[in-house]
Amino acid sequence: MEDLDTQVLRAAQAWHAAGLSVLLVTVTRTWGSSPRPPGSLMAINGRGETVGSVSGGCIEDDLIRRVREEGLDAVCAQGRPATLRYGISADQAHRFGLPCGGTVELVLEPVAAHSQLPQLLQANLERRSTQRRLDLRSGAVELQPGRRDGVPELTDHTLITHFGPRHRLILIGAGDLSRFLSQMALSLNFEVIVCDPREEQRASWSLDGVTLSHEMPDDLVLRLQPDARTAVVALTHDPKLDDLALIDALQSEAFYVGAIGSRRHTALRRERLREHFGLGEAELDALHGPAGLYIGSKTPAEIALSIMAEVVAAKNGIQRVTPVPVAEGKAAWLDGGAATAELPATCPV
Repeated sequence: MEDLDTQVLRAAQAWHAAGLSVLLVTVTRTWGSSPRPPGSLMAINGRGETVGSVSGGCIEDDLIRRVREEGLDAVCAQGRPATLRYGISADQAHRFGLPCGGTVELVLEPVAAHSQLPQLLQANLERRSTQRRLDLRSGAVELQPGRRDGVPELTDHTLITHFGPRHRLILIGAGDLSRFLSQMALSLNFEVIVCDPREEQRASWSLDGVTLSHEMPDDLVLRLQPDARTAVVALTHDPKLDDLALIDALQSEAFYVGAIGSRRHTALRRERLREHFGLGEAELDALHGPAGLYIGSKTPAEIALSIMAEVVAAKNGIQRVTPVPVAEGKAAWLDGGAATAELPATCPV
C-alpha cells in the first residue's frame, strides 16, 4: 500500500501517459477551519475521475463539474497554473462545507512532460527528500534535494512543495505483538519490515504487505540506515537481539526508537547501553522505553495500539505527551504548541 501523495502522483502520471488531460491540485494555504491541511494533493482527469482530496468532498464536486462542463481551460487559462480560493464569503463557506468561515487556497496545475512526475516518484521510491519548485507563469518544474517535510511556500510566481519518502516502521521480533503493530502501521500507510533471525519465530509468521527479514537486527539497521522517516521498535525482550539494534538505531536519524519491557528492565537496558556500549545521555534520552502511551493496555492488540499511538505522535512532532482528550489536545496545540509533559512512570505492557 502506497501513501496518499504517491497514489495521487502515480495516478496523475498514468492518466497523462494515457493521453488524458490532468490537473494536479495542491492545498497551499488555509484560514480558519479546513478539512485538509496545506500540502494535500488531488489529481483530476478530463473525465472527472479523482484521486486524493482537498476538502470534505464539496470543493472536489465543484472542480469536477467545472472540468467536465467547461474543460481544463476553464480553470487553467492557456494551460498555465492557476490559483483559486474557496470560502472567502460566508455564503461560499456554507456552500462548500467550510466550517466557521474557513478559506482554502488551491494551486491548479495542468500536468505535462515538464511536470517531472516520474522523476519525483523515483526520488520517493529511493527515499530521497525532494523540493519541487513550480513556476506559476510557465508550468515548468525544478526538482532538487530538500527537507523531508514542510508546508507549501507560495509567492506571486512560484509554488514550492516538499516531498519525502513513505514512513517506515522496523519491528525487531516476529510475534503476536508485531503482527498487530504491523496491521495498524499498514493501515496508516507505513512501510513495515519485521526482523527476526530465530527460525522458530519466523516459521509461522506472515502478513501480506510486510517484509520479513531473517538478518540479525543490528545488521538490518546498519544496512537500511534509518532516515528521519523511520521508526524502530524492539519487541523481543532478548538483549542479544534488541540491544545491538537499539545502539545503531539511536545513532541514526530515526524519528522514533522504542523498546518494550517493564520499568525495571528499561532501567537495566539503559545501564547496559551506557556502561558497555558507551551511549551518551542524549542518545539514551531519545529511547522510548517502555514504549507506548499509558492506556492501561493488557492484551497484545491494546499494547500495539499504545505503541503505535506514540509512534504517530512522534511522527507528527508531538514528543512524550501525557494522553489527553482530543479537544483538549487540539486546544493546547493551537494555543501555543504541543504539551511537553513527560509520560507517566507506568508501563503499558
